[in-house]
Amino acid sequence: MLKPKLFSIIKHRKTELTKEQVVKDIIAGVVVAVIALPLSVALAIASGVSPEKGLITAIIAGFLISFLGGSRVQIGGPTGAFVIIVFGIIADYGLEGLTIATLMAGVFMIVFGLIKLGGVIQYIPYPIVTGFTSGIAVVLLSTQVKDFLGLDLAEVPSEFIPKWGTYISHIDSVDVTTLLVGMMSLLIITLWPKVTKKIPGSLIALIVATSIVQVFDLPVKTIGSEFGNISRQISFVDFSSFDLSLATIGALIRPALMIAFLASVESLLSAVVADGMIGKKHQSNMELIAQGIANISSALFGGIPATGAIARTAANINNGGRTPIAGMVHAVVLLVMMLVFMPLAKLIPMATLAAILVVVSYNMSEWRSFKAILSSTKSDALVLVLTFLMTVMFDLIIAIEVGMIFAMVLFVKRMIQSTDFQQVTHHYFETDADETTEVLPTSLNKGTVVYEITGPLFFGVAQAFLDVLNELHTDTKVLILKLTHVPHMDATAYQSLVSIKKRCEAEGMTLLLAEVSDQPQALLKAKRFCHDSSVIMYPTVTEAMRSRSA
Repeated sequence: MLKPKLFSIIKHRKTELTKEQVVKDIIAGVVVAVIALPLSVALAIASGVSPEKGLITAIIAGFLISFLGGSRVQIGGPTGAFVIIVFGIIADYGLEGLTIATLMAGVFMIVFGLIKLGGVIQYIPYPIVTGFTSGIAVVLLSTQVKDFLGLDLAEVPSEFIPKWGTYISHIDSVDVTTLLVGMMSLLIITLWPKVTKKIPGSLIALIVATSIVQVFDLPVKTIGSEFGNISRQISFVDFSSFDLSLATIGALIRPALMIAFLASVESLLSAVVADGMIGKKHQSNMELIAQGIANISSALFGGIPATGAIARTAANINNGGRTPIAGMVHAVVLLVMMLVFMPLAKLIPMATLAAILVVVSYNMSEWRSFKAILSSTKSDALVLVLTFLMTVMFDLIIAIEVGMIFAMVLFVKRMIQSTDFQQVTHHYFETDADETTEVLPTSLNKGTVVYEITGPLFFGVAQAFLDVLNELHTDTKVLILKLTHVPHMDATAYQSLVSIKKRCEAEGMTLLLAEVSDQPQALLKAKRFCHDSSVIMYPTVTEAMRSRSA
């Protein structure tokens, strides 16, 4: 049943919404809002949009994700994973293109939820998720070098290698003052948690760095010098000048799918992590629908794509948040902050925002998981490295496509290796056979061959299945296939079985099936494989043998 988690909690409000818990949720919401303020501004600027758009996203999308979502504690808003995607879409299609793509992505996500893809998306191979997440972290870090070092660059190439080539060729233009402000901000962010974790280090760095720059009138770039005055209004987007032709919509399908996929994966991953922290279970399909509605609403008011933010969700939980009230309070507090403090945001140094995003990149990198996968199986390591490189060098969609193709190919290879064809005729005539197996008289052995198949019968092993006949002697009269340990048979394997049946008939052999497991048996009955009685399924191999000797 698709029902927002908040509504379920209200239904059980006597036990779920106690006064103590509501107070904890309000406090957690305020703390998360303080954390989200500098992050939302920094992520918006890194994405290539004006600072207030990050806050608009956190306010509108953040409220709706909590209000309508399938998780108790999910905190929504802009995240580092979207920076590269949003920047690329704006570069190719402009701000209008981003708005249309975000609207389309929201629709896609609602459809994902309605057709119940929530459970499927969670099963994307872990090496692929780690690969593209680490790749995004590296690319995000590379976008902050210019502002962190204060390099004198009018334009920076969007491609990864040319970008770093430009940085290296202009390294002599490093502004020492900007670098010192950035380093100071970075140190405050990393060391402040040792003082207290109640107030985020990013906010302290922002206040301290801004104060020092203003008091000493340091010649560094600020939000104001880059963007001018910052709006604190939230208004509906005017679509009258938008190009909503079929050609434009067609061109934006791919970027929209990219947004929808990443938002879906990241939000569900965040929800799963949150479930583990609070011992509860989220509703994945309702979460996708809420994320879709939130992205549509964000785009309608000029925001950027949003999803569940793992770090902010964890902060919510650690500060006592246990119901969606915390996320809703977080959005309302951000709205108040935007209305009151937004004029002061223009004083924030760009180097401080770069330092905040450097830390975000590090936290996103998942280098420990990356290292662990590299030391695991070769196939997982290959998928990880390919996905990572494709993300860094090209884009997320190409990375996921390549990663999924290789993951599927390697999975099929492993399944092929797990399926075994073994002749076990002797097992039924030896006195030292397993105690559970009846030992038959050797007189039944003449002309009878038993093959035991272990593992799934699917297209990858179809040819090996057919090769069973090539191993038979010319005096074979009865071929028994034991399918006890065949959990699945697909259409290709079925056709191979039909071919085996025809060849047996042509060569005067009798084909029998024994101990057929449920799924293959259902398939064979549906296909009426045994309808002419030339092939019979027996409950045991010994019964099959005795039936032919009778």
